[in-house]
Amino acid sequence: MGALHKGHSALIRRARRLAGSKGSVVVSIFVNPTQFGPREDLSKYPRPFSQDRKICHREGVDLLFHPTPSEMYAADASVVVNESILSAGLCGASRPGHFAGVCTVVTMLFQIVRPTIAVFGEKDWQQLAVIRRMVRDLKMPVKIIAHPTVREADGLALSSRNHYLTPETRALASRIHAALIATVMEAEAGEISMAGLRRGLLKDLAAIPGAVVDYAAIVDAETLEPLKKFGRAVKARALVAVKLGGVRLIDNVTLSGVSK
Repeated sequence: MGALHKGHSALIRRARRLAGSKGSVVVSIFVNPTQFGPREDLSKYPRPFSQDRKICHREGVDLLFHPTPSEMYAADASVVVNESILSAGLCGASRPGHFAGVCTVVTMLFQIVRPTIAVFGEKDWQQLAVIRRMVRDLKMPVKIIAHPTVREADGLALSSRNHYLTPETRALASRIHAALIATVMEAEAGEISMAGLRRGLLKDLAAIPGAVVDYAAIVDAETLEPLKKFGRAVKARALVAVKLGGVRLIDNVTLSGVSK
């Protein structure tokens, strides 16, 4: 959605490597109105398009697709693409309609651009899982590639919404990732109770001054179902959403522990 940063640059470079010398890299920049709720930040979402265009040029993007809302949505548009299971909880529970907006616009972008590969960041793990499921179920001829979350030196996941953080809340925001890393360390030390790991994670997040925890969950990385214990074939993921100074931040990490 624009306001490009080093995380987006990493996605573009990954796409370039995948495309090779004979392929093309396309970047879409579109602040999609249908994925914002009525009290969310659509009107003030950062739109530094001139700067974004310079970044795309620097990274060797072949085509920058930057439509207007009226070009994407007819005045009487009445078709919505909705994934109904993976999008029901986590961010979907607190942002009703968000993932229907995401699925609809991504479907439109895939239909317009017709990519063979699309690269998405792991920072929004739920979005990645939803898009993978949509592509699978609708037999879309595109391969989804995930790229690891890009972070600041103190661990904060890069996000366009970090722009909203004050110096005070920015200094606290790195504790979100620190809480996740503490959970990883507990799991690696042998803690097998998902409830125990989640309690520790919630406690660490709640200890951040001014933090409002939306959710802290430990789930199956593919199905997003809450986990009760580790299993040999299970890939676990810890996901969190926290508000600091009214700014909603999300993050996630892989968990591995002792299988029993």
